[in-house]
Amino acid sequence: MTVQDRLRWDERYASQGPAPIDAIEPPGIFAQHADAFPAAGHALDLACGQGFGAVWLAHRGLGVRGYDISPVAIGQACDLARRSGVGDRCRFDVFDLDDGLPIGPSADVILCHKFRASSLDQAIIDRLAPGGLLAIAALSEVDAAPGPFRARAGELTAAFAELDLIAAGEGQGCAWLMARA
Repeated sequence: MTVQDRLRWDERYASQGPAPIDAIEPPGIFAQHADAFPAAGHALDLACGQGFGAVWLAHRGLGVRGYDISPVAIGQACDLARRSGVGDRCRFDVFDLDDGLPIGPSADVILCHKFRASSLDQAIIDRLAPGGLLAIAALSEVDAAPGPFRARAGELTAAFAELDLIAAGEGQGCAWLMARA
């Protein structure tokens, strides 16, 4: 990611201010499938932003590593985890996912909400522990204009076809998928 992109994300998160504790809930589309998420194990939150998904997973009982390109977002995520009482279960690091996934152990959950990098697809699959859950949501071209960070119709189900599909959907500019290794 370019320095300008990183600065743009830093400005965006700084303008939002500290993450509110009352916003800790399953991320977006995954709320209707919250029971599919385990209550123990190790999770990765890719492009974690202010840490809402990571903190929600930690409240469920998982240990979570969150990664984002924005140091401002990472600072806010650390603060949110501390204020919500799960700082001991969350670790956040600045990391450019354009460089791949950071090295680490297998994950029982990989959450990737509002981020899409097809170059990471195989690394995500390989990083899932046996029976591990992938929950990914991205902007989509379905019912929306094409764009460089939007998934094409059917892209997520094709990219993760080797996993056991739990649920998926596309429409209104969003594509999402939940599947198990």
